[in-house]
Amino acid sequence: MSKILFVMTGVDYWTLADGTKHPTGFWAEEAVAPYQAFKAAGHEIVVATPGGVVPTVDKGSLAPQVNGGQEGADKIANSLAAMSELRSPITLEDVNLDDYAAVFYPGGHGPMEDLAVDATSGKVLTLALESGKPLGVVCHGPAALLAATTADGTNAFQGYEVAAFTNEEETQGGFADKAKWLLQDRLTEAGVNVRVGESWAPNVVVDRNLVTGQNPASSAPLADQLLGKLA
Repeated sequence: MSKILFVMTGVDYWTLADGTKHPTGFWAEEAVAPYQAFKAAGHEIVVATPGGVVPTVDKGSLAPQVNGGQEGADKIANSLAAMSELRSPITLEDVNLDDYAAVFYPGGHGPMEDLAVDATSGKVLTLALESGKPLGVVCHGPAALLAATTADGTNAFQGYEVAAFTNEEETQGGFADKAKWLLQDRLTEAGVNVRVGESWAPNVVVDRNLVTGQNPASSAPLADQLLGKLA
């Protein structure tokens, strides 16, 4: 079958407004659920990060309270351990989009730190969008869209409808008043139309070849939509 590119954050912190570094990385469910769906459909996964750094999981995403209890937490930890591709990422600079049938960006607060300002990632996103390949981005992953600018300085995703982690969810999560900026606000300022759904409930938005999800609960349904575009 075909290859799917996972572009992931390379940092293990998020710098808050007061300068402190909050430990983070990628959110486990947002990588695990799509990975398992894509692998079950017979696809190969290649992970790419800035500098080829092995991605760090946000330890908060392994907690029982966000995984439906201890059994769910154990299951997601075991699933992560089985994702061997996470341990041998390629560098973003080495990505050749022609090698991939689809591109996927999981979230976590990490992308707010690095992918939001990573020009190489922005180019990958712009080329993927222009190519018509299925492009999936979930939760805080859409922070990476902010680095996707065209020659005239406008955002490549201007006018697109997306789902992304909302101001309300950031508030309920306890970070809205600590963050340097909020994702929903920045996307809106860039001309991207954020379609807000119910907090913490699945919300997947499809606009042309772009498939986006609002939060961790949107990861699995987003993967299904992306697979539908590959069929």
